[in-house]
Amino acid sequence: MKAIAQDRYGSPDVLELKEFDRPVPGAGEVLVRVRAVSVNAYDWHLMRGDPYLARLSFGVRRPRTAVRGRDFAGRVEAVGADVKRLRPGDEVFGETDGAFAQYVAASQDMVALKPAGLSFEQAAALPLAGNTALIGLRDLSRVTAGQRVLVNGASGGVGTFAVQIAKAYGAEVTAVCSTRNVDLIRSLGADHVIDYTRDDFTRAGTRHDVVFDLVANRSLSDLRRALTPTGTLLLSGGGVSGGGSLLGPMRLILKGQVLSRFVGQRLLTFFAAPSGANLAVLREFVESGKVTPVVDRTYGALGEVPEAIRYVEGEHARAKVVVTV
Repeated sequence: MKAIAQDRYGSPDVLELKEFDRPVPGAGEVLVRVRAVSVNAYDWHLMRGDPYLARLSFGVRRPRTAVRGRDFAGRVEAVGADVKRLRPGDEVFGETDGAFAQYVAASQDMVALKPAGLSFEQAAALPLAGNTALIGLRDLSRVTAGQRVLVNGASGGVGTFAVQIAKAYGAEVTAVCSTRNVDLIRSLGADHVIDYTRDDFTRAGTRHDVVFDLVANRSLSDLRRALTPTGTLLLSGGGVSGGGSLLGPMRLILKGQVLSRFVGQRLLTFFAAPSGANLAVLREFVESGKVTPVVDRTYGALGEVPEAIRYVEGEHARAKVVVTV
């Protein structure tokens, strides 16, 4: 099979379409013929090994895993031992390392049936970004009806899901984005949209129960100014590309972890672990009409993954970018 791999850190130029043996599903795994994948900021961070501190996890000199990608959608080809809820022919979506490939062997616990009515491309847009938004709002913030939620970076992959999921839980949602994305974010149900090129949400005087920061472009004092005295600040990475930084957006996250011990507001950081159960919740949201994946651009072949990452990394993308395999 073919897959997108790299043997050193760098720009999208280090990514190559290479031949690999087709994986064999082990116990508890399913073999999926991939039909579409999506690109996340995680992919270019790992591709570049940026920030440098993250290489302690990614691999100090080169990536520990050769094949890139996390999100996929496709059809089950075979199942390993102990797999009972999925069978060959099922259309699924999920998250696993090495998704930029024609086939993946993924744990059944990271895979769910594809939402009815979605294309493979739309389904591939859901896993990592949708799961991040769901965990942040449902599990950590515990958002309830009537609360005020602000999403900074609302037009990004996680942001477009966060706006819709917060609305699904009955929150009053304020979304922060650029001028060109105002109409898109309004169409997703945001109650208020702030164009950051014209207005500063941290000085608007409105206090929110939850601020979900997906950009890491404001200081902790700025973000806390937009919170109620007992509100929750979710710090979920973000930040601009370019490479060469030691901490990048992790600087803000580390500061938040230290300050959280001394203030009444909840300053939370988290990693959204893949979850088949959460994918099932996202499927229910989609099938009930509460959540719709937004796809900015679709590339037509696996070999175009480097260009898709270049587009996402350059911050021209809004919502999700997908690749048909």
